[in-house]
Amino acid sequence: MGGSPPRGARGCVEMRLRRLGATSHDGAAAKWQPRTLGAVSSNPAPDALLGPADIRELAAALGVRPTKQRGQNFVIDANTVRRIVRTADVRDDDVVVEVGPGLGSLTLALLEVADRVTAVEIDDVLAGALPATVAARMPTRADRFALVHSDAMHITDLPGPPPTALVANLPYNVAVPVLLHMLDTFPSIERTLVMVQAEVADRLAAPPGSKVYGVPSVKANWHAEVKRAGSIGRTVFWPAPNVDSGLVALVRRTEPVKTTASKREVFAVVDAAFAQRRKTLRAALAGWAGSAAAAEVALVAAGVSPQARGESLTVEEFARIAENKVGGEGGAGAEGTRRARAGREARAAGAASEAQADTDTTPTDTALTDTAPADTAPPKEPGK
Repeated sequence: MGGSPPRGARGCVEMRLRRLGATSHDGAAAKWQPRTLGAVSSNPAPDALLGPADIRELAAALGVRPTKQRGQNFVIDANTVRRIVRTADVRDDDVVVEVGPGLGSLTLALLEVADRVTAVEIDDVLAGALPATVAARMPTRADRFALVHSDAMHITDLPGPPPTALVANLPYNVAVPVLLHMLDTFPSIERTLVMVQAEVADRLAAPPGSKVYGVPSVKANWHAEVKRAGSIGRTVFWPAPNVDSGLVALVRRTEPVKTTASKREVFAVVDAAFAQRRKTLRAALAGWAGSAAAAEVALVAAGVSPQARGESLTVEEFARIAENKVGGEGGAGAEGTRRARAGREARAAGAASEAQADTDTTPTDTALTDTAPADTAPPKEPGK
């Protein structure tokens, strides 16, 4: 889970923050009280969050120069981080995990609302500074904060109660692998909101048939229902990125994909299908199945046209293909046939159950409203 923050960096920032506290945070600690979600946007605690001057002064004190390698673009606008918290539907009983907190802009906004916040930071200096920033800016909430100094891709456990929400400004170069790793490792995460490069956001939320539908779309949908949740302007970052940023909201599936195939087996089909996305599935899956003929057998058994392409399939269809692989892992001979039959029977039983439920209930009209923010300000890049 990583070591504790470096003592030298922590001492340096603590002294700097004492001075900042005397000049820019006078009296705020005593007046500040935690608020519920509904009160976050009105009458905020004075100077509790970081502004442009605070960010630059903290960075100078720490000798931090944002690096492209780690996608460090720090959010400098308090309204933006509060908007992210609202869009994420963070609640006062949530245990939030944040990846890549940087200097703490979003961390502080999360602490205004959530019950607990755990931040995962790989950078030595930033990890050393963040606890002192939290203690100086929100002393009454400091006991609700925990820091894990580690690479998020290697995290397998977190301190405290299991996380219920993931909210993060993810570095663009690792956004998708980090997101999928966190969703896979922490099944307790019910809701997620991530800020990523706009192009990545479009791919994550793309439906089947879209030109940008691909591997990230299918794998994210294995875990959750995914949708675009807004855009973020470039001017709210320091340094300003050269690309736009987007918000993506994910709500974990209440029921997993019905299949007898494992996640690894399904993802192997997905990877193979999109590795040669211009080819038909019969050709694209030849390597995965052992031959084009074997791929056709699996496709036909799954009810998928051998002439279809990967971008037209749902995650459920990819799962059916994995179930029907002849030979190889999980699908050899009679065992493969048995598993395919079991998958078909499970789906048939589920469909029959749903049909029966429909006859037992009286249909009602439900008004559906889109609560995603309408803000379409320009977007950002990597992230802190």
